[in-house]
Amino acid sequence: MLLSPSIRSAFTPTGKLRASINLGNPILAYRDADGGARGVSVDLAGEFARLLGVDLERVVVDAAGKSVDVVASGAADIGFFAIDPVRGANIAFSAAYVLIEGCYLVKDASPIRANEDVDRAHNRVVVGKGSAYDLYLTRTLRQAQIVRAPTSPTVVDTFLESGADVAAGVKQQLEADARRSSGLRLLDGRFMVIQQAMGTPKSRGEQAAAFLAQFVEEMKASGFVADALVRHGIEGASVAPAAG
Repeated sequence: MLLSPSIRSAFTPTGKLRASINLGNPILAYRDADGGARGVSVDLAGEFARLLGVDLERVVVDAAGKSVDVVASGAADIGFFAIDPVRGANIAFSAAYVLIEGCYLVKDASPIRANEDVDRAHNRVVVGKGSAYDLYLTRTLRQAQIVRAPTSPTVVDTFLESGADVAAGVKQQLEADARRSSGLRLLDGRFMVIQQAMGTPKSRGEQAAAFLAQFVEEMKASGFVADALVRHGIEGASVAPAAG
């Protein structure tokens, strides 16, 4: 990749690369024993900062919606998001680097047995506010009511406290919550596949967006993303194919 001074400046208006790190998605980032942020997105941000030849500043948030806000407003220079047309109004996305499954969780006693049973008029479905699942299900559910938890990690707690019928989110997060709370089960299959991408404010220009997109393709092709998934013990997510 050809790094020009103008592209470096586009990504580093403060002299550092400010990367929004969302701890609300455990596949992307999590806190280590010392309280620091680690994960696939942190590794990618660090590698991109190294390529630019600048220091990395982590802008840590706890929800996808907050990550979108800080990047769209220009308070961060790059971020890691599920591709969605609503978010694309102000953010230029790369192609996906990771594919993540979105699943439903219900109580053991629930009559809901399959994904197709969820969209019924009497059902209430809990999602993380502003998450990819919120955006997707808001467009696709026709009868069920959506209940929004403050963040994705609080979805199951909100589901249990509110007496709702379904929790929706990252498969790995739901599996972990099901293990700590008895009487819960995941429905078979998935209701969506999330294309997780990198993004930068559209205001940074087309050249910067193209440079970031090329970086993502090289990180997939080189094995960097696959190695990061293994390094952080991530299961249930796969490296996205090369952009067509």
